[in-house]
Amino acid sequence: MMPARSPEDSQFAVVRDIHSPEELELLAAELSLLASVGTAIFLHGELGSGKSTFARAFIRGLAREGTAFDIPSPTFTLMQTYDGTRLPVVHADLYRINSPAEIDELGLDDLISNHVVLIEWPERLGPVRWPNILTIAISGRGTNRTLRIAGQGTWQRALQRNETIKAFIATTAWQGAARTFFEGDASFRRFELLHKGDGTVVLMDMPARPDGPSLGDTRPYSAVAHLAENIGAVVAVSTRLGEIGYSASLVHAFDISGGLAIIEDLGRNVFVHMAGRGHDMREPMKAAVELLADMAKRDWPDTVPIGNGRTHHVPPYDETAQLAETDLLPSWFWPHMRGTPAPISIHGQFAELWSEVFPLAVPKNPGWTLRDYHSPNLLWLPDRAGIRRVGLIDTQDCVLGHPAYDLVSLLQDARVDIAVERADELFDYYCGLRSGGAGFYRSDFSTAFAVLGAQRATKILGIFARLSKRDGKHGYLKHIPRIEGYLERNLQHPDLRRMRHWFETQLPAVFQKRTP
Repeated sequence: MMPARSPEDSQFAVVRDIHSPEELELLAAELSLLASVGTAIFLHGELGSGKSTFARAFIRGLAREGTAFDIPSPTFTLMQTYDGTRLPVVHADLYRINSPAEIDELGLDDLISNHVVLIEWPERLGPVRWPNILTIAISGRGTNRTLRIAGQGTWQRALQRNETIKAFIATTAWQGAARTFFEGDASFRRFELLHKGDGTVVLMDMPARPDGPSLGDTRPYSAVAHLAENIGAVVAVSTRLGEIGYSASLVHAFDISGGLAIIEDLGRNVFVHMAGRGHDMREPMKAAVELLADMAKRDWPDTVPIGNGRTHHVPPYDETAQLAETDLLPSWFWPHMRGTPAPISIHGQFAELWSEVFPLAVPKNPGWTLRDYHSPNLLWLPDRAGIRRVGLIDTQDCVLGHPAYDLVSLLQDARVDIAVERADELFDYYCGLRSGGAGFYRSDFSTAFAVLGAQRATKILGIFARLSKRDGKHGYLKHIPRIEGYLERNLQHPDLRRMRHWFETQLPAVFQKRTP
């Protein structure tokens, strides 16, 4: 594919020569990886040029894993809608359109707000004001085709990013690999699977950028809360964990300035999915606890090499970071619950209460705290031995903190119900593994567990409300009752009675019993 600047300043264009229908389908599948709702694709070309072939392959690329369905031509129906794909998509064929009134009846202006709109014969559409359009002009004879692909708006940025990705892959052993969609998380990162021969790896697309608005000291939230802002953290932390002997994803290749990495594919036995399918989780959870106990016995560095003379600093999980996280509750969860912004005084009161209890959770010997040590980021690798059976992903936000935090993350999982009795058994098991070890006192650890458990639940309530309000990801709201239950349980600790009183008076609905 040859990149070129479009004559229009607001566009970016590439040209691709295709020599078979199979190549055309691969290109369509590749572009489906870049799609987002609120965008359109205009397919230009003569009859028989391959527009329908492209459209079907594009829609197939949006299909959820393991699903198959018919993709009929909309030549006679004018339009087909697919709402069961990972992104809702509309496929319209305007060849038989004879008047603007027929266009209006299709309701495309309304559909584009929450669909990807794919249009054959878009010249029949007339002028539109859609800002995010990918225009594909197909020409050629026989089996050879030339596609000129021009993007504007979000498609412009997506095309440019795709060229960076293709150039990176071409420098690795995975040049020529087929690219398919891979489910990501709530972050700004994006993932793909690369398939070549019998092998599969994960492509991580993580362009450097801060996550969140500036706070009072002018730094963005991601900097204050010590969230990874570039892929160097992924490379450094994952590599170091692997060197020790843990099953973190092996990093095959990376480009820090480009924000790209190719990492080991640890499989599909993700704890959250296993639990959802009714698997017996006793052995995986026990091994995950053993891994944390092993980590707690080690000395951990605050600087880790990345390569090429670069290093990654592992920051302390200090009070500034913890306060930034707890402030997410008055900033986002308060208006979610009460319908109005929290007064400035509420933010101050809340911060003061947390500053009173955070000293109870200051570790004497800080260790690496992964912060997201929970079911979506743990994989079961039964063919490996001991604690290596626990696969680790999403480790880049690692900080130097208290070992109780990751145990909280595991036993008070935001997405999976864990019976109180089972959580208590695993807590006892952890304490038994560390009993007699230097600096471990169960009473102090239990207090830190309650403080950090309450802090984490508070943070997550704010995050889930923010994901719904700011990002339109409303599915996270279904987990709120579970998080409220964790918060209530942690606030039973006597050292947190003033914090509990604040919730009882300011947000009493948090303690109302609800059905998840």
